[in-house]
Amino acid sequence: MKTTVSIPRYPTDIYSTDAILDPYPHYARLRALGPVVWLPKQQVFAISRYAECKQVLLDDETFISGDGVALNPVANRLGRGTTLNSDGEEHSSKRSVLAHRLTPKAVRKMRQAVEEQAESIVDAALHKRSVDGVDDLATALPMSIVPDLVGWPEDGREDLLRWAGATFDSLGPVNRHSITAARGAAEMLSFSRRVVRERSVIPGSMGADVLEAADENKIAKSACPALMVDYLGPSLDTTIGAISGALDLFARHPDQWQAVRQNPDLIPNAVNEVVRYESPIRAFSRRAMRDVEIAGSTVPRGARVVVVYASANRDEREWDRPDEFDITRDAARQLGFGSGVHGCAGQGLARLEAQTMLQVLARRVDRIVPAGTPKRAVNNIIHRYERLPLELVAAEGTQ
Repeated sequence: MKTTVSIPRYPTDIYSTDAILDPYPHYARLRALGPVVWLPKQQVFAISRYAECKQVLLDDETFISGDGVALNPVANRLGRGTTLNSDGEEHSSKRSVLAHRLTPKAVRKMRQAVEEQAESIVDAALHKRSVDGVDDLATALPMSIVPDLVGWPEDGREDLLRWAGATFDSLGPVNRHSITAARGAAEMLSFSRRVVRERSVIPGSMGADVLEAADENKIAKSACPALMVDYLGPSLDTTIGAISGALDLFARHPDQWQAVRQNPDLIPNAVNEVVRYESPIRAFSRRAMRDVEIAGSTVPRGARVVVVYASANRDEREWDRPDEFDITRDAARQLGFGSGVHGCAGQGLARLEAQTMLQVLARRVDRIVPAGTPKRAVNNIIHRYERLPLELVAAEGTQ
């Protein structure tokens, strides 16, 4: 594909293992090069500045998702029919099947269950004192809520977290990470097909809603397995990334942890700042349906653009001191949950889980102390910790 002469190139592979583990220097170089940068390794245009990322996300007629949001053709082909990989009426109809489950009112009804689970999880963590912030806290909460909500049968749940991570990883470019992940993603879809075939979903769950919609011919039965997967992965990995990111940031910024403890009203904005700073989703791509100008650069029809949310959330043109974590800044406009019609449908639940975990910890934990070297997960799409050793120091009068 020929690119516009004025568009700069960035030949470094931003999906190499080293770049995955430390992406932000690459994002800064992309932003410095221009609003649109050609990545020859992936044969895509990178959109890395905040204003231009938002422009693309809000123009879903020009920049479509129906040809896939992955950076490889196999994943885009397999992903057809999901809400993530659909546009217009198709997107609306698929999303409407489960929309009532994720309204603010529906999420509020889950509050008590989420609070009870968070209390139980923090109980166990304080009893241990030395914990892995990922396994013992960040993973424990969504794994206690989401599988039941989606309706997965108990059989097979032990693989859900691995499958969800693999499903995201497989959406990257063709590299050893996506190739390795393809098997796990396929296993998850195969399991979902079996669940649909056997109708073994939990009664009253999202999965039951999906099957009912198919029974009523609102959606094709063939769409059911992908729709169930569609809501599970994003409800796990992104929330785990946000909660573990928050734990690490508050461990490294004890003054801000004390501010949260003294004023829990800061927690909703703190979650926005965590998502801005950590950006659990690195980037998704779109296909341009026409020649289109982005900040003076022409992206040709048929080209694929990759919207780098994690870079937009650190864009110095949009944010003051973007590389500093500051829970008092107004971070509500962060793009970590996307924007426009493809904005994250489950963000209400993700916010509830993250906020509730921080509220319980703020009441019961005086200090979160780093207790070893953290380890980042290597994943093309998800930015999160794989291991996060911490020590929890209980607040006086609590245990």
